[in-house]
Amino acid sequence: DPAWQGNPLYRGLMHSHLALVREAQRLAGELDLSPRDEARTRMALGMVADTLAPTNTLLGNPAALRRTLDTGGRNLLDGARNLVTDWRDNGGLPAMVDGTAFGVGENLAVTPGSVVYRHAMLELVQYRPQTQKVHGTPLFIVPPQINKYYIWDLAPGRSLIEHLVQQGFQVFVVSWFDPGAAQSGWGLEDYVLALEEAMQAVRDISRAPQMHVLGACSGGITASALLSYLAAKGSDWARSLTLLVSLLDVQGIADSSMGLFAHLETLELARTASGGSGVLQGKDLAKVFAWMRPNDLIWNYWVNNYLLGNKPPAFDILAWNADTTRLPAKFHSDLLDIMEKNPYVRPGAMTIQGVPIDLSKVDIGAYVIGGLTDHITPWKSCYGTARLFGEDSTFVLA
Repeated sequence: DPAWQGNPLYRGLMHSHLALVREAQRLAGELDLSPRDEARTRMALGMVADTLAPTNTLLGNPAALRRTLDTGGRNLLDGARNLVTDWRDNGGLPAMVDGTAFGVGENLAVTPGSVVYRHAMLELVQYRPQTQKVHGTPLFIVPPQINKYYIWDLAPGRSLIEHLVQQGFQVFVVSWFDPGAAQSGWGLEDYVLALEEAMQAVRDISRAPQMHVLGACSGGITASALLSYLAAKGSDWARSLTLLVSLLDVQGIADSSMGLFAHLETLELARTASGGSGVLQGKDLAKVFAWMRPNDLIWNYWVNNYLLGNKPPAFDILAWNADTTRLPAKFHSDLLDIMEKNPYVRPGAMTIQGVPIDLSKVDIGAYVIGGLTDHITPWKSCYGTARLFGEDSTFVLA
């Protein structure tokens, strides 16, 4: 806002806050901590500084103050309504999206398809071809277990699946079952074996011996274990492997927000929390991720929703992001073990039904994508993922 430069009072407030931030970071460097603990301290102090930013208050935010004067306080009334709604429906965090603008099957996930196979842990969706001829090798997509499948099928014109079927691809997508406490014992091995059965269903339906496999995030972790398991059994079912923001080598996360947060004490605390209830709620995980980038994912929406009194934006990908599922306690524990022990980089450190997992045996290479500003799966670890599959791999930093 121009007031931060033109108004002496606000300019002084801005410089005071920036001085506080610098002093807090200087203090972290003088506590004689180990490099990792110093980095954690800087992150914690950064969260506090972000919270204390004057823009998070009415008087300290010139844009909000101007809106209040212009509307006679209507923005504060609307903001109070938004606050009550978020406290009731969004776990106390400001909503990132106006979810009322979207409906699955209405303006999201509307590419024609059918459920062609059911398993206790998943459903397999096949999309209707939109060309006279289709490519002989189908595409098999594995979403993260913590999210709904329709990230691949957003609004028309922005749907990857819509684009693929228009290009002649046969597309099959896994839709994971949303587990409850009764499914708390489902672990990585169970998910791998369920995927194997889904892949066999794709082979039966398409009559194709191989398929292109695409996995994202924890879906990529599961798909990678499956392809190693299949390779060890001599089952040559995959022609290619694409991994999106999939964390198989955790060494690269040490200096990231995720790596600084994921130390032994917090991992055990997380394991205990999900073990007690049988599941990890997706909304609880979303809160953790939000506090790793509070300015972008919390305070930005705090100002917009409560001080300015605006509705959050209506954005399809944010509507999908807010539509979380649960993780079984056992699978959550398995993911924490991967964070703690890094088994994918050590052949044989992990087994599926007694079969050692060795990614070097997956000799098709991989096409791996990482995100430059991704705070959940840092790009350096995604680069490490690409290296696990040998020199035939391609790494793309987006």
